Amino acid sequence: MSNHGGAAVTVGVPVMLAENLNSPAYVSWRKLQLSKAKLKASSKTSALLSGFAMVAMVEVNLSKDMMVPTEMLIAFTVCTTLLVAVHMLALMISTCILPNIDAVCSLNSVNLVHESPHERLHWYIETAWAFSTLLGLILFLFEIAILCWVKFYGISELAAWSACVVLVPVLIVFIAFAVHFYQTMVAHKYEVSRCGIRELELLKEQIEANDTNGTHGQGMSTDVSSYRYGHAQIV
Repeated sequence: MSNHGGAAVTVGVPVMLAENLNSPAYVSWRKLQLSKAKLKASSKTSALLSGFAMVAMVEVNLSKDMMVPTEMLIAFTVCTTLLVAVHMLALMISTCILPNIDAVCSLNSVNLVHESPHERLHWYIETAWAFSTLLGLILFLFEIAILCWVKFYGISELAAWSACVVLVPVLIVFIAFAVHFYQTMVAHKYEVSRCGIRELELLKEQIEANDTNGTHGQGMSTDVSSYRYGHAQIV
């Protein structure tokens, strides 16, 4: 980071003056960077987990002699299909939207932020993020448990049950973290919004005070001018 002419210049960050950091364009630029990070994380996670699910489905060895319950086979096929479908949907959204966002980010200009579709496609970005992280990871945990059941049921039923026992606390911790993370983010957004509203109120009060002082000063100037004009006429 270097200073030139009173403005801070940072590599990869558009040049902005301090008074413009809360402008609508810069707020939209920050949302653009967040959307870009979410789409990149979604695409990487979805590609990895969907590939693992496909390999697990292909490589698992099934035979009629394994005596795996039919209900468990149905659960395995349904969970694998849902897992791949959810991650493929998230990957498709990320692949379609990310190039348009990257094209605007590479220009490194806040003035061109309106050319990015991240505001209009906000719900699609959030859907890809939720499918890839929340729903996709939950299905992945279920996939591991069901795969262990299908793989080891014919060898040792105790081993199959142990996978389910281990999965339960992991799933509880995962859901607890997801809820805590969501509550923390909501509280953070609330505090940021409250501080922004407070700043706007202070700015409004300052503008009203300046307008009042200006009107009062103008009224005094008018009275003084009238007094001088009347005094000149009398003389």
